[in-house]
Amino acid sequence: MKIVVLDGYCLNPGDLTWDALRALAEVELHDRTAAADVVARVGNAEMVMTNKTPLDKATQAQLPNLRYIGVLATGYNVVDVAAAKERGIVVTNIPTYGTASVAQHAFALLLELCHHVGLHAEAVRQGEWSSNPDWSFWKTPLVELAGRTIGIVGFGRIGRQTAKIADAMGMRVLAHDTFHGNPPDYEGFRWAELDELLAVSDVVSLHCPLTADNKGMINTTRLRGMKKTAMLLNTSRGPLIVDQDLADALNAGVIAGAGLDVLSVEPPAADNPLFSAKNCLVTPHIAWATREARSRLMDVAVSNVAAFLAGKPENVVG
Repeated sequence: MKIVVLDGYCLNPGDLTWDALRALAEVELHDRTAAADVVARVGNAEMVMTNKTPLDKATQAQLPNLRYIGVLATGYNVVDVAAAKERGIVVTNIPTYGTASVAQHAFALLLELCHHVGLHAEAVRQGEWSSNPDWSFWKTPLVELAGRTIGIVGFGRIGRQTAKIADAMGMRVLAHDTFHGNPPDYEGFRWAELDELLAVSDVVSLHCPLTADNKGMINTTRLRGMKKTAMLLNTSRGPLIVDQDLADALNAGVIAGAGLDVLSVEPPAADNPLFSAKNCLVTPHIAWATREARSRLMDVAVSNVAAFLAGKPENVVG
């Protein structure tokens, strides 16, 4: 049995090992694969792994031996799952691996917006403290989070972990989700409709999957419904936000700041308007990428393959 890994570099740039996968099957490993090269590389292999390399219906039709597609991520929109199901191809994903890491990154963005640690550290390196007449100085307003309200849109595993950190920092927590589940016992916690959550929150953090219904939900109208002092975080899916609308809102002072780990198109165009927007932090989709989280992802990916080979597939989508 042979498995072709189409784009393994992001998961494992060299600090992890593929040995556990190699113990299960013959492995052909590629760091990256262009869409035009997928069919040639997969060839007659029975199994394939992909992170962001598309496997659409036309591509699958040219792979007669394909029986298994393992997505090396939670989101699986790169695979035409309906087409795979028609052909009896099993598709699996990695449903949870980065909960702690993504929530941590959301707060890394938020704390940078509150304190601009990088800016002040660089100012010290440039001699501004040594030459300052006062014993302390700050170049931007500094923000304390205790007592402020965070609104979390999408209250699944990552949203709840983010809420846990927020509660520990003395913040009030509001949440919006189509499914409520058991509410946490934080003082003052409550569920809220989206527009109310946006209107009253000092921080809004997005943690929801992308659907046809919520694509572009953070747009000019909704941004105008937020506090001028509010900060927006997105560590979930880029297309939840209309990039140009957010850039315009930041530049016009409609909201105070944004911290983004995802954008509507990735990699983004060099002229993405958010790169030059006021008080906007953009990181290159790295919330998931701690070594610990990637190691868990690798473990589940291998487990998925082992389960498939044993005739009892796990984490099947579609």
